Amino acid sequence: MEADRVRTGYSRTGTPARLRAVISGRVQGVFFRATTKREAEQLRLSGTVRNRSDGTVEVVAEGCLDRIEQLLLWLHRGPPQARVDRVDVVWEEGTGSMRGFRIVG
Repeated sequence: MEADRVRTGYSRTGTPARLRAVISGRVQGVFFRATTKREAEQLRLSGTVRNRSDGTVEVVAEGCLDRIEQLLLWLHRGPPQARVDRVDVVWEEGTGSMRGFRIVG
């Protein structure tokens, strides 16, 4: 199934791919959530971004794989004020239930 997802951006069931990423570094208080939302909306992705209590930021993005990969590249840089030290990623099959991209928490 992974090979099909890489080739088409969707799983065999036709559902979108989903990225769950936790970003570590100087990522809170530097407009990381707002700029992530803007980037995701420009890429027409659905999902959420939130600050976590441990100082990291969590992003869940769903959509076409090539667009999610573009967002992932951006997450490794972040906005100019940020310093990204690490991005932990989990790939999942999307549910297709997310609508829009929003900041939560």
